[in-house]
Amino acid sequence: MKDIKKIDEKELAVKTPAQAEQILEQESEAIAAPEEVLAPQAPAVAQPAAGAPPARGGRRRGGERKPFAKKPSSLTDSGLIEKVVSINRVSKTTKGGTRLAFSALVVVGDGKGKAGYGLGKAGEVATAIKKALAAAKKQMIVIARRGTTITHEIIGQCGSAIVLLKPASEGTGVIASGAVRAVCDGAGITNILTKCHRSNNPINVVKATFDGLSRLKAARVAPPLTTEKQEIGNDASPSITKP
Repeated sequence: MKDIKKIDEKELAVKTPAQAEQILEQESEAIAAPEEVLAPQAPAVAQPAAGAPPARGGRRRGGERKPFAKKPSSLTDSGLIEKVVSINRVSKTTKGGTRLAFSALVVVGDGKGKAGYGLGKAGEVATAIKKALAAAKKQMIVIARRGTTITHEIIGQCGSAIVLLKPASEGTGVIASGAVRAVCDGAGITNILTKCHRSNNPINVVKATFDGLSRLKAARVAPPLTTEKQEIGNDASPSITKP
Protein backbone atom coordinates (compact mmCIF):
# COMPACT_ATOMS: atom_id res chain seq x y z
CA MET A 1 0.00 0.00 0.00
CA LYS A 2 1.18 3.39 -0.77
CA ASP A 3 1.68 5.83 2.07
CA ILE A 4 -0.76 8.75 2.01
CA LYS A 5 0.80 11.99 3.06
CA LYS A 6 -1.24 14.45 5.00
CA ILE A 7 -1.12 17.85 3.46
CA ASP A 8 -1.63 20.88 5.61
CA GLU A 9 -4.38 23.27 4.52
CA LYS A 10 -2.07 26.23 5.06
CA GLU A 11 0.43 24.80 2.67
CA LEU A 12 -2.26 24.47 0.04
CA ALA A 13 -3.35 28.08 0.61
CA VAL A 14 0.16 29.47 0.30
CA LYS A 15 1.05 30.02 -3.32
CA THR A 16 3.14 33.20 -3.13
CA PRO A 17 5.62 34.55 -0.51
CA ALA A 18 3.33 37.52 0.13
CA GLN A 19 0.51 35.21 1.19
CA ALA A 20 2.86 33.33 3.52
CA GLU A 21 3.91 36.56 5.24
CA GLN A 22 0.24 37.54 5.79
CA ILE A 23 -0.51 34.20 7.43
CA LEU A 24 2.50 34.52 9.79
CA GLU A 25 1.50 38.06 10.79
CA GLN A 26 -2.06 36.93 11.63
CA GLU A 27 -0.78 34.10 13.83
CA SER A 28 1.67 36.37 15.72
CA GLU A 29 -1.08 38.95 16.42
CA ALA A 30 -3.40 36.26 17.74
CA ILE A 31 -0.72 34.98 20.16
CA ALA A 32 0.40 38.45 21.35
CA ALA A 33 -3.10 39.86 22.00
CA PRO A 34 -4.57 38.43 25.31
CA GLU A 35 -8.14 37.28 25.28
CA GLU A 36 -10.52 39.83 26.83
CA VAL A 37 -12.50 38.42 29.71
CA LEU A 38 -15.99 39.90 29.83
CA ALA A 39 -17.30 40.47 33.36
CA PRO A 40 -20.83 39.28 33.91
CA GLN A 41 -23.19 42.24 33.89
CA ALA A 42 -25.76 42.52 36.67
CA PRO A 43 -29.36 42.67 35.51
CA ALA A 44 -30.71 46.19 35.36
CA VAL A 45 -33.18 47.03 38.14
CA ALA A 46 -36.06 49.25 37.14
CA GLN A 47 -36.18 52.30 39.42
CA PRO A 48 -39.56 53.86 40.27
CA ALA A 49 -40.34 57.15 38.67
CA ALA A 50 -40.11 60.34 40.70
CA GLY A 51 -43.24 60.94 42.77
CA ALA A 52 -44.56 57.41 42.25
CA PRO A 53 -46.04 55.68 45.36
CA PRO A 54 -43.97 52.92 46.97
CA ALA A 55 -44.59 49.31 45.93
CA ARG A 56 -47.20 47.43 47.95
CA GLY A 57 -45.73 45.29 50.70
CA GLY A 58 -42.53 47.33 51.12
CA ARG A 59 -41.69 49.63 53.99
CA ARG A 60 -41.73 53.35 53.50
CA ARG A 61 -38.47 54.68 54.85
CA GLY A 62 -37.44 58.27 55.06
CA GLY A 63 -40.88 59.54 54.05
CA GLU A 64 -42.64 62.44 55.68
CA ARG A 65 -45.15 61.53 58.35
CA LYS A 66 -48.65 62.86 58.10
CA PRO A 67 -49.68 65.10 61.00
CA PHE A 68 -52.29 63.70 63.36
CA ALA A 69 -55.78 65.01 62.71
CA LYS A 70 -57.06 67.06 65.62
CA LYS A 71 -60.38 66.14 67.09
CA PRO A 72 -62.99 68.73 66.41
CA SER A 73 -63.95 70.58 69.56
CA SER A 74 -67.54 71.27 70.49
CA LEU A 75 -66.77 75.01 70.73
CA THR A 76 -67.44 76.55 67.31
CA ASP A 77 -65.97 79.65 65.73
CA SER A 78 -68.89 81.75 66.97
CA GLY A 79 -67.96 80.94 70.59
CA LEU A 80 -71.02 78.75 71.24
CA ILE A 81 -71.22 75.08 72.23
CA GLU A 82 -73.39 73.22 69.73
CA LYS A 83 -74.58 69.68 70.47
CA VAL A 84 -76.91 67.49 68.41
CA VAL A 85 -79.17 65.62 70.82
CA SER A 86 -81.10 63.42 68.39
CA ILE A 87 -81.88 62.95 64.70
CA ASN A 88 -85.19 61.34 63.78
CA ARG A 89 -86.09 59.96 60.34
CA VAL A 90 -89.69 60.35 59.27
CA SER A 91 -91.17 58.53 56.25
CA LYS A 92 -94.41 59.43 54.50
CA THR A 93 -96.05 57.02 52.08
CA THR A 94 -97.78 58.72 49.17
CA LYS A 95 -99.25 57.62 45.85
CA GLY A 96 -95.94 58.21 44.09
CA GLY A 97 -93.89 56.35 46.68
CA THR A 98 -92.22 56.89 50.06
CA ARG A 99 -90.86 60.31 50.99
CA LEU A 100 -88.16 60.61 53.65
CA ALA A 101 -87.56 63.59 55.92
CA PHE A 102 -85.33 64.26 58.94
CA SER A 103 -85.83 66.20 62.16
CA ALA A 104 -82.84 67.33 64.27
CA LEU A 105 -82.86 68.46 67.91
CA VAL A 106 -79.93 70.75 68.80
CA VAL A 107 -78.84 72.46 72.04
CA VAL A 108 -76.73 75.63 71.95
CA GLY A 109 -75.00 77.38 74.86
CA ASP A 110 -72.10 79.68 75.69
CA GLY A 111 -70.98 77.71 78.77
CA LYS A 112 -71.58 80.74 81.01
CA GLY A 113 -75.23 80.35 82.01
CA LYS A 114 -76.93 80.96 78.67
CA ALA A 115 -78.49 78.15 76.60
CA GLY A 116 -81.27 77.38 74.12
CA TYR A 117 -82.69 74.54 72.03
CA GLY A 118 -84.14 74.24 68.53
CA LEU A 119 -85.91 71.69 66.32
CA GLY A 120 -85.33 71.70 62.56
CA LYS A 121 -86.97 69.60 59.82
CA ALA A 122 -85.77 69.11 56.24
CA GLY A 123 -85.23 66.53 53.54
CA GLU A 124 -81.50 66.29 54.37
CA VAL A 125 -79.72 65.90 57.70
CA ALA A 126 -77.34 68.82 57.19
CA THR A 127 -80.17 71.20 56.32
CA ALA A 128 -82.20 70.06 59.33
CA ILE A 129 -79.28 70.67 61.71
CA LYS A 130 -78.69 74.11 60.17
CA LYS A 131 -82.32 75.07 60.73
CA ALA A 132 -82.23 73.76 64.31
CA LEU A 133 -79.10 75.80 65.12
CA ALA A 134 -80.70 78.97 63.78
CA ALA A 135 -83.83 78.36 65.89
CA ALA A 136 -81.79 77.57 69.03
CA LYS A 137 -79.74 80.76 68.82
CA LYS A 138 -82.92 82.86 68.66
CA GLN A 139 -84.45 81.48 71.88
CA MET A 140 -81.56 81.39 74.33
CA ILE A 141 -82.36 82.02 77.99
CA VAL A 142 -80.28 83.00 81.01
CA ILE A 143 -80.07 80.30 83.70
CA ALA A 144 -79.51 81.19 87.35
CA ARG A 145 -76.46 79.46 88.80
CA ARG A 146 -74.51 79.39 92.02
CA GLY A 147 -70.93 78.60 91.16
CA THR A 148 -70.89 75.44 89.04
CA THR A 149 -74.35 74.19 90.06
CA ILE A 150 -77.95 75.45 90.19
CA THR A 151 -79.35 77.58 92.96
CA HIS A 152 -82.01 75.22 94.35
CA GLU A 153 -83.97 72.03 93.68
CA ILE A 154 -86.72 72.19 91.07
CA ILE A 155 -88.93 69.95 88.89
CA GLY A 156 -89.54 70.60 85.20
CA GLN A 157 -92.40 69.11 83.20
CA CYS A 158 -93.44 68.92 79.56
CA GLY A 159 -96.19 66.55 78.47
CA SER A 160 -95.61 63.26 80.25
CA ALA A 161 -91.88 63.91 80.85
CA ILE A 162 -90.83 65.00 84.34
CA VAL A 163 -87.22 65.97 85.16
CA LEU A 164 -85.92 66.45 88.71
CA LEU A 165 -82.96 68.82 89.07
CA LYS A 166 -80.97 69.03 92.32
CA PRO A 167 -77.85 71.04 93.16
CA ALA A 168 -74.68 69.08 93.96
CA SER A 169 -71.40 69.79 95.71
CA GLU A 170 -68.11 70.44 93.96
CA GLY A 171 -66.63 67.34 92.34
CA THR A 172 -69.92 65.48 91.84
CA GLY A 173 -70.07 65.96 88.08
CA VAL A 174 -73.09 65.84 85.79
CA ILE A 175 -75.28 62.88 86.78
CA ALA A 176 -77.70 62.98 83.87
CA SER A 177 -78.83 61.25 80.69
CA GLY A 178 -77.87 62.29 77.15
CA ALA A 179 -80.54 64.95 76.62
CA VAL A 180 -80.20 66.57 80.06
CA ARG A 181 -76.39 66.34 79.90
CA ALA A 182 -76.33 68.27 76.62
CA VAL A 183 -78.36 71.09 78.23
CA CYS A 184 -76.11 71.19 81.31
CA ASP A 185 -72.93 71.27 79.22
CA GLY A 186 -74.27 74.10 77.10
CA ALA A 187 -75.27 76.14 80.16
CA GLY A 188 -71.94 75.56 81.93
CA ILE A 189 -73.35 73.47 84.81
CA THR A 190 -70.70 70.93 85.88
CA ASN A 191 -72.16 69.65 89.17
CA ILE A 192 -75.81 68.55 89.26
CA LEU A 193 -78.04 65.59 90.11
CA THR A 194 -80.95 64.80 87.76
CA LYS A 195 -83.60 62.14 87.30
CA CYS A 196 -86.06 61.60 84.41
CA HIS A 197 -89.51 60.15 85.18
CA ARG A 198 -92.26 58.59 83.05
CA SER A 199 -90.96 59.52 79.57
CA ASN A 200 -87.60 59.27 77.81
CA ASN A 201 -88.60 61.13 74.63
CA PRO A 202 -85.60 63.44 73.99
CA ILE A 203 -87.73 66.33 72.73
CA ASN A 204 -89.99 66.32 75.80
CA VAL A 205 -87.02 65.74 78.15
CA VAL A 206 -85.16 68.77 76.75
CA LYS A 207 -88.28 70.93 77.01
CA ALA A 208 -88.89 69.77 80.60
CA THR A 209 -85.27 70.54 81.50
CA PHE A 210 -85.53 74.06 80.11
CA ASP A 211 -88.86 74.48 81.90
CA GLY A 212 -87.18 73.77 85.23
CA LEU A 213 -84.05 75.82 84.54
CA SER A 214 -86.06 78.83 83.36
CA ARG A 215 -87.94 78.98 86.68
CA LEU A 216 -84.83 78.99 88.86
CA LYS A 217 -84.52 81.91 91.23
CA ALA A 218 -81.27 83.76 91.54
CA ALA A 219 -79.35 83.38 94.77
CA ARG A 220 -79.71 86.37 97.08
CA VAL A 221 -76.53 88.01 98.28
CA ALA A 222 -76.62 89.40 101.82
CA PRO A 223 -76.02 93.16 101.77
CA PRO A 224 -72.88 94.34 103.58
CA LEU A 225 -73.24 95.81 107.05
CA THR A 226 -73.36 99.61 107.19
CA THR A 227 -70.96 101.63 109.33
CA GLU A 228 -73.71 102.59 111.77
CA LYS A 229 -74.68 98.98 112.49
CA GLN A 230 -71.04 98.00 112.91
CA GLU A 231 -70.50 100.84 115.41
CA ILE A 232 -73.61 99.83 117.40
CA GLY A 233 -72.50 96.22 117.49
CA ASN A 234 -68.98 97.08 118.60
CA ASP A 235 -70.07 99.49 121.38
CA ALA A 236 -70.76 98.25 124.89
CA SER A 237 -74.27 98.17 126.33
CA PRO A 238 -75.68 101.70 126.51
CA SER A 239 -75.57 103.40 129.91
CA ILE A 240 -78.88 104.13 131.58
CA THR A 241 -79.17 107.58 133.04
CA LYS A 242 -81.41 108.13 136.00
CA PRO A 243 -83.90 110.99 135.85
